Amino acid sequence: MDRVSFSEGIPLNIPNSLTVLRILLVPVFVGLLVYEHYDQALLTLIIAAVTDGLDGAIARMANQQTRIGAYLDPLADKLLLMSSFLTLSILHMIPVWAVIMVVSRDLILLAGTLLARVTESSIDISPTILGKGTTLVQFTYITMVVLMTTGHVELQMIQPVLAVMATLTIASGTHYLYRGIMSLNNQGTPS
Repeated sequence: MDRVSFSEGIPLNIPNSLTVLRILLVPVFVGLLVYEHYDQALLTLIIAAVTDGLDGAIARMANQQTRIGAYLDPLADKLLLMSSFLTLSILHMIPVWAVIMVVSRDLILLAGTLLARVTESSIDISPTILGKGTTLVQFTYITMVVLMTTGHVELQMIQPVLAVMATLTIASGTHYLYRGIMSLNNQGTPS
């Protein structure tokens, strides 16, 4: 396996490099939004989305899936999404309730994952189809809001996406919580 290590035990392969690039693009995207460089912000968001698609595809095709990559990839998504929602809310481009919903869901899921780690419970933290769909719709919503700032999308086109995003965010959050609680309950039941 052709991996180059930048630190003992942490593989630096192409998929992980793309994920790290996506993390590094977060402050760039936020800064471009704050300074009203919306075209460049949109380009940065598109690059981040492309790296998100490429890192997983390359990892699977080249058999370069790593444990660190399994943690970094969703972390990169969450950092980009939460930063985007918070920044766009501060700039009064999206409703505050949408930010509260998205950030609360992710913080609750993070707290549940940390609780499982601390209690040494084994729960499945792999993303579900519903979770992946939610992330896709959240990215779509953010992209459409940025497109609105450049004059390419009308507000009326964004409202249905906001409704779908809110529904999926609540549904996926509830599903992840249910799955985690069921997993913990099954561990407590004697065989």
